[in-house]
Amino acid sequence: MKILVCISHVPDTTSKINFSEGDTKFDTNGVQFVINPNDEFGLTRAMWFKEKQGANVTVVNVGGADTEPTLRKALAIGADAAIRVNTLASDGFSVAKQLANVVKDGAYDLVIAGRESIDYNGGMVPGMIAGLTDANFVNNCIGLEVDGTSATVIREIDGGKETVSTSLPLVIGGQKGLVEESDLRIPNMRGIMMARKKPLTVVEPIDANAETTSVKFEKPAPKGAVKLVSADNLDELVNLLHNEAKVI
Repeated sequence: MKILVCISHVPDTTSKINFSEGDTKFDTNGVQFVINPNDEFGLTRAMWFKEKQGANVTVVNVGGADTEPTLRKALAIGADAAIRVNTLASDGFSVAKQLANVVKDGAYDLVIAGRESIDYNGGMVPGMIAGLTDANFVNNCIGLEVDGTSATVIREIDGGKETVSTSLPLVIGGQKGLVEESDLRIPNMRGIMMARKKPLTVVEPIDANAETTSVKFEKPAPKGAVKLVSADNLDELVNLLHNEAKVI
């Protein structure tokens, strides 16, 4: 089984975020980048298929040379090879077209993508890849088993879980629950050394026009001051909730 894991290069949630050029560009200065958490769950599941079923695992990213350390980390975790599509990730549709082209060229049986990236939270790419490659698609995936060309997928739905039977080729949008957080892997020294010898192929992009552009970024408004009300003054608390906070 050939597996392709889509990897987004995203800011660490502990990084301080700023914008430049009139709040139209994301300022990357001083920002630490990591594997998108939803993608990391998918990569860990792919490692299970590699170890238990002999699957071959390739990771792919759409981005500039600055994303290669993130791909190298995925190789150190255990992926067999990496692909970088040499173009900036401008919007969901153009990224999906680039990834779909990689999927077609590599004839992958299973494509594991994160449900969404934690930077732009578009949530569009996995479904678009499936549509562009005529593959089956299951989103919000929290469980995946593959037996031959058949797959059993558990996905999260409102108020519960749904179990779906489908077949390969398959694209999933994975998320927390696909594996346990305790199963996530930290590269060890042996993995880091081996990653240096694994192939990281840079491919040129196909023509794919961006369908959306970011007009402006804005940080959330700062939280207001806290008002403390004595436990003995419930009337004042009710008054503030009703007239000032307007929540009752």
